[in-house]
Amino acid sequence: MTKKATTPEFELLASAANFIRPEFEKDKSPWAGSQFEWVLSLPSASKGKLGKRLVNQWCAIKGLSIASSPDSQADILINGHRVEIKFSTLWEANIYKFQQLRDQDYEYAICLGISPFEAHCWIVSKQVLMDKVNRYRTIEVWPNENSH
Repeated sequence: MTKKATTPEFELLASAANFIRPEFEKDKSPWAGSQFEWVLSLPSASKGKLGKRLVNQWCAIKGLSIASSPDSQADILINGHRVEIKFSTLWEANIYKFQQLRDQDYEYAICLGISPFEAHCWIVSKQVLMDKVNRYRTIEVWPNENSH
């Protein structure tokens, strides 16, 4: 492709844009260079599926017994326990937001949070979880709040 001749006005705008550019790039994602950066571009439903697959793979690698849930009230059976899986990437406010926490037939929820260079996981009984969920069926957690 051949380079087109530009006008002085265009060059002035391009120069101004290059001068202003760092102001906008300073807000560049802290996810740059993260192995999970690609996750941010997924639609919400795909992120949820990814979270379920990550938990499933981790459990399998750790030798836990995994089975499909016989109904839609739980996502998976782990060592015979009915488990709901929730996934969140780190929000700009430096929190994980686990959403659509419903009062369904499960014993535990696994809340997996992925930040640019760390992962956090909480395993919570349904009873405790339902006590913490807000009216929007959401719970917000800070990354280093009782995580292992």
